[in-house]
Amino acid sequence: MAVTVETLEKLERRITLTVAAADINSEVESRLKKLARTVKADGFRPGKVPMNVVAQRYGYNVQYEVVNDKVGQAFFSAANEAKLRVAGMPRIEQKSEAPEGQMAFDATFEVYPEVKIGDLSQAEVERIASEVTEEAIDKTVEILRKQRRSFAQRAAADVAQAGDRVTIDFEGKIDGEPFEGGKAEGFQFLIGEGQMLEQFDAAVRGMKLGESKTFPLQFPEDYHGKDVAGKEADFLVTVKKIEAQHLPEVNEAFAKALGIKEATIEGLRADIKKNLEREIKFRVLARNKSAAMEALIKVAELDVPNALVENEAQRMVGQAREDLKKRGVKDADKAEIPTDIFKPQAERRVRLGLIVGELVRANNLNAKPEQLRAHIEELSQSYEKPADVMRWYLGDRDRMAEVEGVVVENNVADFVLANAKVVEKALPFDELMASQG
Repeated sequence: MAVTVETLEKLERRITLTVAAADINSEVESRLKKLARTVKADGFRPGKVPMNVVAQRYGYNVQYEVVNDKVGQAFFSAANEAKLRVAGMPRIEQKSEAPEGQMAFDATFEVYPEVKIGDLSQAEVERIASEVTEEAIDKTVEILRKQRRSFAQRAAADVAQAGDRVTIDFEGKIDGEPFEGGKAEGFQFLIGEGQMLEQFDAAVRGMKLGESKTFPLQFPEDYHGKDVAGKEADFLVTVKKIEAQHLPEVNEAFAKALGIKEATIEGLRADIKKNLEREIKFRVLARNKSAAMEALIKVAELDVPNALVENEAQRMVGQAREDLKKRGVKDADKAEIPTDIFKPQAERRVRLGLIVGELVRANNLNAKPEQLRAHIEELSQSYEKPADVMRWYLGDRDRMAEVEGVVVENNVADFVLANAKVVEKALPFDELMASQG
């Protein structure tokens, strides 16, 4: 019998399902008999509880399960017969009227959309490139030196200056009143490294050991502490200790301490360059992939199933709760997080996923075994024991599925960049590294 599919709106469809009441009753009876073999009840031995007692106690739940199972089977059978690609779970409602001996249900659901991908040759995509400069290597060397610096107390006559580590007591007041977070004792920070507001940092520079100073400080309007943002405070600061930093010399000993195989200055710089080039490659790839995906979204036409967006939003809520849990937030799993705040991002993810899926199918962009292995080999090179990392990936299906997803995205990005109008742009190293991804 042909399945009649009613179109309601855009992707929404409805099918009427019928299930024979005799089939439901027969299955309910069968399950109750099976249940009776193990059910326990006061006054009866296990397995000897009368069927009427079993039916009275468990009949409703068993009937509910059987109806759900039978209707579910009927729905998926009808959907397959009608060759429908169902998006999400159907909403099932029992009808008040049904043919004799039957139970009737309306199944309302959404189907996957038709995805139309427009002319990629008309899409403009910016493709960036960047390179490691000698200046970038110099800056990295300085970072490594600072990570291994030591401190020694200055003479009493010395003043605090950039790079020094100072220990201070401070107390701030607004309109003569103390405020939360405005007082500390034995507080340490490094002058000139952005750890404190610029006005605070500047006020401490030039102070001597044991000196006290009062100065005004204007909190920025966008300061993270909302209670003091945009307000002016008066701070009293007393310097308890001033320590000058000592940076290690860049020599063979320094290179050896960093674990460089070729423990020379040249070997150190070569190793830094190699690591920076690897980092640049991944950042450039991420930026270009993002630009390609954005172009793909703009040239594609499709309706997005609400069910899939809702599922994705719910998944994101779960991730948010898990993140809170990892941060030690109490009762994170019960945190009230409305799905609406994730809806725009969820809609975009679903939209892009459908578009990418269609492009992969139409152009055979699936990940090939050699691509997967090459990607894992590249990832493993940044670890001390690449072979162990390779085995770690290859021995787990979930990890391999993640790698496959990345490779497929790379294939899609390459396809878009090969067919779109590409605008090449050289991006300075510092600008690339300062960007998010």
